[in-house]
Amino acid sequence: MAMAAGTCSEQGCVPGLEAWWEMTSGGSRESGRSVAELQLEAVRHRAGCGALPYRGPLAAPCMNCATEDGISQDRIHHEVQDYYGRELQKSEDLKTNACITPNKPVPKAVRDALQRVHEEVVSRYYGCGLIIPECLTSCRVLDLGSGSGRDCYVLSQLVGEQGHVTGIDMTEAQVNVAKKHIAYHMEKFGYQKSNVEFLQGYMENLGDVGLSDESYDIVVSNCVINLAPDKRAVLREAYRVLKPGGEMYFSDVYANQRLSEAVRKHSVLWGECLAGALFWRDLYSIAKEVGFSPPCLVTASPITISNEELERITGDCCFVSATFRLFKVPESSRTGPGQVIYNGGIVGHEQELVFDANFTFKEGEVVDVDAEMAAILRSSRFAEMFLIRAGGSDGAAPRGCCHGKVKEKICDPFLLQQRAAPAPSCGAAGTCGPRGCC
Repeated sequence: MAMAAGTCSEQGCVPGLEAWWEMTSGGSRESGRSVAELQLEAVRHRAGCGALPYRGPLAAPCMNCATEDGISQDRIHHEVQDYYGRELQKSEDLKTNACITPNKPVPKAVRDALQRVHEEVVSRYYGCGLIIPECLTSCRVLDLGSGSGRDCYVLSQLVGEQGHVTGIDMTEAQVNVAKKHIAYHMEKFGYQKSNVEFLQGYMENLGDVGLSDESYDIVVSNCVINLAPDKRAVLREAYRVLKPGGEMYFSDVYANQRLSEAVRKHSVLWGECLAGALFWRDLYSIAKEVGFSPPCLVTASPITISNEELERITGDCCFVSATFRLFKVPESSRTGPGQVIYNGGIVGHEQELVFDANFTFKEGEVVDVDAEMAAILRSSRFAEMFLIRAGGSDGAAPRGCCHGKVKEKICDPFLLQQRAAPAPSCGAAGTCGPRGCC
């Protein structure tokens, strides 16, 4: 029986994004037996298996120390490396859809790029979203947890020969698959020299592999941050290597509540991207602590579990895969709300740019944006695609809400994935119908 994530989320948008932002600061497989069977049997007989316990949203991270459950970060890294390096041989070996990309429309340029990626690279791909942001030409991109390199090879084509893509992964077997096909893709793309590199290392310690401060325009990550014991360290390192105005664009797994000890101590659920899932609200506090702008929620899709034993362990906890954008906004760009006009200059998005779940920009249309969005557009690679002027209301009206009063943004990925496509109708008082918006 499959469990649909999202039927039991905490309802409602965050009550005023700025107000919420302040609140948040406080072995090989035996013939005839599935990977699921082997892993579950191993879990039942393995002693001392555990995971990093929840530490409050503002607690200082603990690096390379044992958790109160008696398990170290090294042990978690080892469990995950074993799962992705030996136990999983192809996408079909997964027991949940947490690491399966939802079937959604893909821009033609991305579809074409995907078709040119080597089949072995694709078959060893375990991502939970499509981490291909817009405006990539000549950018330097870092992929955290690059695995077999599928997304890196897609990005390699989109940044062009003058751009550069670095992939980092802790699993040697995955890195070896990616490296094996560098020459193949260079020839396939018609490049004189390769614009990709793959490094083995930990995304919590990017300096160990020589990645310097402010050296990348974009950091992407596809369903791997949940596998990191210290998520603050991951975001801090991403922030460090990003240039001012740079973006972290990433898909990951989130929970509608803080996870129980039974979930956090289950090694298969770690490998399936669930045991390390953040409570979605904690992302906001961690991002603020690190220095990022408030997270921009882009998409959300429910996660189902097709294994009865795993479903029993997770209980009433629901999971969702969601994509967020975080920006490294310089203080000098924060000058208040504004009005923006999109010039239609982004390839594949000429008529309309769906920036996130709250803002859609149509070519030539004036849109009021709040101070955060104005700062993001002003300081990032999107600046030349917009005419930006001071003014507007700091309570900008995001897509799907009524006009005439200060509007709330959709911040809850569970609410987003539950919502029907039609925009809510306005009531007599000028408020929107569904609870949690306006």
